[in-house]
Amino acid sequence: MGIATRTPETGVNARALYQRITRRLIPYMFVLYIVAYMDRVNVGFAAMDIERQLHFSNTVYGTGAGIFFLGYALCDLPSSLILRRVGTRLWIARIMVSWGIVSACMIFIGSPRSFYLLRFLLGVAEAGFVPGMLLYLTFWFPSHERARAVAKFMTATSLAGVVGAPVSSALLKLDGLHHLSGWQWLFLLEGIPTILLGISVLFFLSDSPGDAKVRWMSPTEKLWLNNELALDQTRYGATEHHNLLDAFRLPAVWLLAGVYIVIQIGVYVVNLWMPLILSGLARNSSAAADASLIARYATLPYLLAAITTVLIGRSSDRTNERRGHIAGCLVLAAIGFVWAAKAPNIAVALIAMSFAAIGLWSTIGPFWALMTRMVGGAAAAGAVAIITSIGAFGGFLGPYLTGLMRDRTHSFAAGLYTIGGLAVAAALLTFAAPRGPHIPTPN
Repeated sequence: MGIATRTPETGVNARALYQRITRRLIPYMFVLYIVAYMDRVNVGFAAMDIERQLHFSNTVYGTGAGIFFLGYALCDLPSSLILRRVGTRLWIARIMVSWGIVSACMIFIGSPRSFYLLRFLLGVAEAGFVPGMLLYLTFWFPSHERARAVAKFMTATSLAGVVGAPVSSALLKLDGLHHLSGWQWLFLLEGIPTILLGISVLFFLSDSPGDAKVRWMSPTEKLWLNNELALDQTRYGATEHHNLLDAFRLPAVWLLAGVYIVIQIGVYVVNLWMPLILSGLARNSSAAADASLIARYATLPYLLAAITTVLIGRSSDRTNERRGHIAGCLVLAAIGFVWAAKAPNIAVALIAMSFAAIGLWSTIGPFWALMTRMVGGAAAAGAVAIITSIGAFGGFLGPYLTGLMRDRTHSFAAGLYTIGGLAVAAALLTFAAPRGPHIPTPN
């Protein structure tokens, strides 16, 4: 259902206002998240060279890749609460500058211990970024507009693969320049832009629609939007769950956290292991050893996921339905993982991993729209942080267990079958989430 073109009592053109907010905020936030995500997962593109040059086993790589999420999980909730106290602009700038510095310092990896330490610190530095950005969107978009906005923002996680693959491929080819390996150039030159963008946040973002710096909205539009957001919270019961402790008391928060941890396990199996899975299936030995070529192959699943994430978010908003969209996407991801486990060659594996990526990334818009309409105030910050923190443990478990199973079985199949089964279980769990009142999107 559509939004009223113009509200007679105020003269505010709602559709035009939401489009203006989207144009003003989403592209910039999108760029911030692309750089964040590239710094988080670029270790996947560097994996083959790191394992070869530093003699890391699959278990060491999987542990280091996943330990990022332990640091992230430990600091996510406190970081999110600080963000709500000091404001989005200042805290997001701090997060980005600190993680950019740590990311650039990844050039000093020389042993498993230093690998673990820097990946852990990277997680600590980035903690609070995603819940902060998701919470920030609730300050500007009511729930009937939110899945679209979240989907457009979160598409950065898939397009980071599209952008990151060729960029990482090019940087890996700098191997030997000034006595640095290609993977060292990758970490250094992908960390510096994060620092610069972090500084830019101080000048670009406003903390809320009521901020005096928001000169691209009229006072009438600001008042109308604040009233719409308040009405939306009342409509879906968010005003009943406003205190931080409410986030811990809501069963739905923990149920959705269970779904989200499975999504994150799958996402980071794709992000951090897909290059090695494809490399293992390459028929040509030279192709298997060429990290830059494998990085280019890995672009396809991310590109397809970027397109479908927006389409599913739009469909979810149009029908005001969340649970079925999430469950359907998880079943598609399960099919992709099981198919990838049986893939006889790199072409089939690419198609299968595309199914998995499409399914996993397309859950994001409806998932966060479902969650953020249930709570408000400090409870919203707490609930988002609880879910992302628990999801972060999935980010650790996925890469770690995949590496462990790979070393023990000399195959990726066991890990892929496992995540396929978990995705089906999460799809069923989704239907236990509260449906909420059936209130149609305003006409």
